[in-house]
Amino acid sequence: MIEPPAIPGHIAIIMDGNGRWAKKRNRPRSMGHQAGVKALRTSIGHCLQLGVGTLTVFAFSSENWSRPASEISRLMDLFLRALDKETGELHQNGICLRFVGDKSAFKSNLQKKMSRAEALTADNTSMVVNIAVNYGGRWDITQAARRLAVAIAEGQLSPDDIDEQQFARYLALANSPDPDLFIRTGGEMRISNFLLWQSAYAEFYFTPTLWPDFDSDVLDLAIAAFRSRERRFGRTGDQVRGNLSA
Repeated sequence: MIEPPAIPGHIAIIMDGNGRWAKKRNRPRSMGHQAGVKALRTSIGHCLQLGVGTLTVFAFSSENWSRPASEISRLMDLFLRALDKETGELHQNGICLRFVGDKSAFKSNLQKKMSRAEALTADNTSMVVNIAVNYGGRWDITQAARRLAVAIAEGQLSPDDIDEQQFARYLALANSPDPDLFIRTGGEMRISNFLLWQSAYAEFYFTPTLWPDFDSDVLDLAIAAFRSRERRFGRTGDQVRGNLSA
């Protein structure tokens, strides 16, 4: 078990590899997505056990709409079933569930289920789980800029009020700290338009493990890598280690 003081407060994960996992087994891609739900359940449970404060996962990007319509339909069905099945258990474990992204593109029944899940778990404090759906980092920055422009036009803010802290209040994860550890599964080494603003000082960890195979052991490896790094945030190593005279 990793000691709680060494645990990142916020972990972000791109859950990649469901389709390839299914293809390796000569199964339909939908089977990979179903297995991915189980991996997410495992990761949430392990993060809760370790004391991680916030977990943000990339469930459906704004670019995923370009996938075959049949796959999108199955994904939406799986999402609905997962909400019905998992929300109660998340609530019992004190987890606050939030959905971030442009939810207006989803059908009304799915939007209502997301809203009900958020309302049910809103006061929970054990851990926050952000599910990024129809989300893109550029969309996030653009919508924040648009909302700021409206606030200025309506006289609520002055252009001189805009700094990094003010801008961040308009982003999708305004109520969460920036990620400390950013994990991508599946072997790809890019961030695919996920949390562009928020990941400025995150530690990145790329693993070839396909998402359905991602378990507590792989998560512990990622956290161990995080622990081994010196986070300087623009300072020198000597400053971080307290050797200010060097």
